[in-house]
Amino acid sequence: MSKRILFLTLETFSAAGGIQSMNRTLAYSLYELCKKNNWDIKLYCLNDLSADVKPKYLPFFCFKGFGKNKAMFTLKSIMNGMNTDLVLLSHVNLSIIGLAIRLLNPNCKIWLIAHGIEVWQPLKGWKKRIWNTANRVICVSQFTKSKVMKLHGASPSHCVVLNNVLDPFIKLPENFDKPEYLLRRYGLKPGDPVAFTLTRINLAEKFKGYDQVITAVARIKQYLPSIKYILAGPCEPTEKSRIEQLVADQGLSNNFILSGYIEEKELADHYLLADLFVLPSKKEGFGIVFIEAMAYGLPVICGDVDGSIDAVRNSEMGMAIDPDDIDALEMAIIQKLSMNLTIDDRKNIQGQCLKHFNETNYRDILEKLIINETVD
Repeated sequence: MSKRILFLTLETFSAAGGIQSMNRTLAYSLYELCKKNNWDIKLYCLNDLSADVKPKYLPFFCFKGFGKNKAMFTLKSIMNGMNTDLVLLSHVNLSIIGLAIRLLNPNCKIWLIAHGIEVWQPLKGWKKRIWNTANRVICVSQFTKSKVMKLHGASPSHCVVLNNVLDPFIKLPENFDKPEYLLRRYGLKPGDPVAFTLTRINLAEKFKGYDQVITAVARIKQYLPSIKYILAGPCEPTEKSRIEQLVADQGLSNNFILSGYIEEKELADHYLLADLFVLPSKKEGFGIVFIEAMAYGLPVICGDVDGSIDAVRNSEMGMAIDPDDIDALEMAIIQKLSMNLTIDDRKNIQGQCLKHFNETNYRDILEKLIINETVD
């Protein structure tokens, strides 16, 4: 009898973000395993529409979107779960469905995926009960694993670290030249050292550390007058005004670019434009953006107080620093930008990243976990 797998998500194909990206990659890995092992896979998504599915990740017949119809999503998920061997919950907010399925189908295995801040705090009610119900907690980093064990009493034997990986369809560069059209757009010279940050930009996301980078770059300007800092991502108007005032106060207006949202088709070129990716965040569950940057050959500077350190595995790929230490951040940026990054350097960083964060290895680990977890 084939294994029947149900993967439940909040969003997968209709929005951008780290969790959505990993939902797509996990959907792809699960489908490939199901083809190989003659298993069955269904993905139900609360907020997507069925038409949002991208067939390169998952065929239409394996996916159903509920267009934010919470009642129907819950009902159909529970009904399907009654005849399922393994249910994967992509977010702790789906815990109540997992609890209901376990009640109606005691033999069904329940997995919860633990990403970051959503489980880094005390939980109440039915969310609190999932830690005693889930057969497996898939933690995206060692930091998240330590958090769920300490805060929620999750059993170490039930917690597995499975790092996020690169999108299986990521288009890697054929060369590492800085794109001419972006040099022209931003008024840059090919030799200008460029630090790059990509993140959501709003008051609630200040923990990402871009204020600290602005302060550090303002200091560095006296040593590297041509330094440029590109801060990219969707930006709230009030936060845009605040950042622009901060930049003006720091005398950094000629060295700072607030690019706004970057279209997916231009994202790779922005990584190629840069010489360094810097995001000294305090609340990253893992940080897919770090491994994306490294896949394009960029050294990374990240914080050392969250899951970011799982992404920067060794000094060849990047550096983890205290995100509150402006002096350490300044020195790290100077060190990385003074190295005159060569094509061979970028290829080495890319190779290290592909070695550790590829979908093939991720899928192999996932297959072993599923085979060991479920019983035909």
